[in-house]
Amino acid sequence: MKKLLLIGLFGLVSLNAYAQDQDENGTYNGEKYGYIIDKSGKKTEGVVHLHGGYSSPWQNQLKVKFAAISDIDKVKNRIKFKTYDTGDIKEYMVYEGDTPRIFKSVKYSNMREALNSSESLTGLSAGFKAINNLSRTDQFAEVITEGKVTVYKLYGYPTALSPNSTQAITQAETDRLRENPNYIFSKKGGKVEELTPAKAKLILADCPYVKAKIAKGEYGSLKNEEKKRSGFGKFIRDEISNATVDKLSIINEVIYDYNENCK
Repeated sequence: MKKLLLIGLFGLVSLNAYAQDQDENGTYNGEKYGYIIDKSGKKTEGVVHLHGGYSSPWQNQLKVKFAAISDIDKVKNRIKFKTYDTGDIKEYMVYEGDTPRIFKSVKYSNMREALNSSESLTGLSAGFKAINNLSRTDQFAEVITEGKVTVYKLYGYPTALSPNSTQAITQAETDRLRENPNYIFSKKGGKVEELTPAKAKLILADCPYVKAKIAKGEYGSLKNEEKKRSGFGKFIRDEISNATVDKLSIINEVIYDYNENCK
């Protein structure tokens, strides 16, 4: 989190000269400042227009609109936006006030949401929704904390309205997706995986500091789990029920300790 704050401070300083023309709320014509980083690692600062909003945050995982400072015509009061997806850039950032929100391109298929589809929908709707989530392997995931273990927030994708679905079902589905994001992680730049209590114990076991606290039961978010029967049906139920785990507590307690105290 310290790293995120430092990124935000340096970014604000670098945009300060241009920001003299900004609105009182820290935007240019209502558009927020930020940057993009292309595939070569080049960083370009400008203004960012998010593709999604409160009601559809998963849209921010697909693409983003961005205009470099050079693409802002202050005389004609126009902003020439370009749309970028994960094939174009590897990162973008947008300021929410003084707080930077960073989105990085990751390779990850949302198996959990595909499984949830089987529970919440039936027939063609369930199939389409599962495909919608499994087929999106490259997406922008929002960084929650960055360090030796970096954690991202990721939303599932809803099923598009079809003749077999109703507005009520779709609204309930989108509400659930918006209110229940998934959390995924990457350790030291490795493969991106889903964050679960079992995975947390495994990936953090190389740190004596955290390992000792886990053994003593000092983390409320990582209580010892009882051994249960195995089986594919149980596996599916457990995969779905893991969505109810308080993963933010795992991030704030355990991942934070690891990033601050472990090599």
